[in-house]
This record gives sequence, structure tokens and C-alpha cells, in this order.
Amino acid sequence: MKKFQEILKKEKYKKIKFKVSKTQHLIVKATINGIKGNFILDTGASNSCVGFESIELFQLTAGKSKTKAAGAGATGMFTQIAKNNKLQLGRWKESEFHLVIFDLSHVNLALKQYNAKPVHGIIGADILLQGKAIIDYYNHCLYLK
Repeated sequence: MKKFQEILKKEKYKKIKFKVSKTQHLIVKATINGIKGNFILDTGASNSCVGFESIELFQLTAGKSKTKAAGAGATGMFTQIAKNNKLQLGRWKESEFHLVIFDLSHVNLALKQYNAKPVHGIIGADILLQGKAIIDYYNHCLYLK
């Protein structure tokens, strides 16, 4: 495993630790526009997103979106978009980051029912693909290039 980590380091991958919640979700800390938050790392989510309640917190400029969101147990949800934000996961940074904004209350309600901490949003496949993500489940690490 040491060699694997050395190879990734040589390839300029950044190591980001994550935790596994009581609900078996992967939780990663991220900074958006300089403000820290907790996010679910979701390989099945097409886009990264935050809840409407986090617009002010992350200093987002929400704009109109024609897209309707769908997720576990919900479809056709109203969305907005926030363009050109700064995202940081560990030492990995993206300065032209777009976020989908939608109602995450159903996600946080489900987490609350299991006494798990609420999240501010989801890190999805848009970031994972852009960062050429490698997830090391055993060591609870995400690697982004």
C-alpha cells in the first residue's frame, strides 16, 4: 500500500481524508468560497450541490436553472445554480466551480433519523471526474489530481 501512495504522490495526486458516518455515507470536509462544510462524497450524484439553506453561508450567487433534480426518493425538484465558486478539498483546489442548489432537507432528515450529523451538500461525479478521483475505501482516503 505504501508504494501505491508513493505513486499517487509522484503523479501529483492530493490526499483527502474522509470519515464514514453512522449511515455508511462517506463524509468529506470541503471549503467553498473560504467557508468550511461537511459533504457526502457521492459517486452516484452527477453534480456537486448544496442545500438552499447554505446559499448565504457559502456566499453563493444563486441563478436560475432549468434543470430539475432527482435523488434517492425524490424527483422533479426545483434547482438553482451558483457559478464560478472556489472549492477546496484538502490541498486540491478548483477556482471555477459550479454548484447546483436544491432542497437537501430530505437528505438531512434521513441522517437525523439515524442520529448522524447533517451535511451542507454533496460532492458528486463532476468533481470526481475532473480530479481523476481514486477512492481508497480501506484507508478512508480520496485522491484527486
